[in-house]
Amino acid sequence: MKACALCNGIVEYRGLCKKCGDSTTDQGRYYDFYDEYSAYMDIQHVQLVDGIPNSSCSDTCLHLFTCLRCGEEEAKSIDLTEF
Repeated sequence: MKACALCNGIVEYRGLCKKCGDSTTDQGRYYDFYDEYSAYMDIQHVQLVDGIPNSSCSDTCLHLFTCLRCGEEEAKSIDLTEF
């Protein structure tokens, strides 16, 4: 079974902001910010309309990262881990 290690709290990821170089923090699944109901939708259905070609065929989970200093937002694909 594959699952997102970030969504399940197994690992913590902090990146660097492309704009100012400060730390970014994970805000959760990118899909959860579409509207008030998207957090409850099945990920396979959301991936069909996420605008990323072939995302429904890949083993990734799209996360939103926000810069702690300047507020810059960036979406990053996280590879799913086999459990």
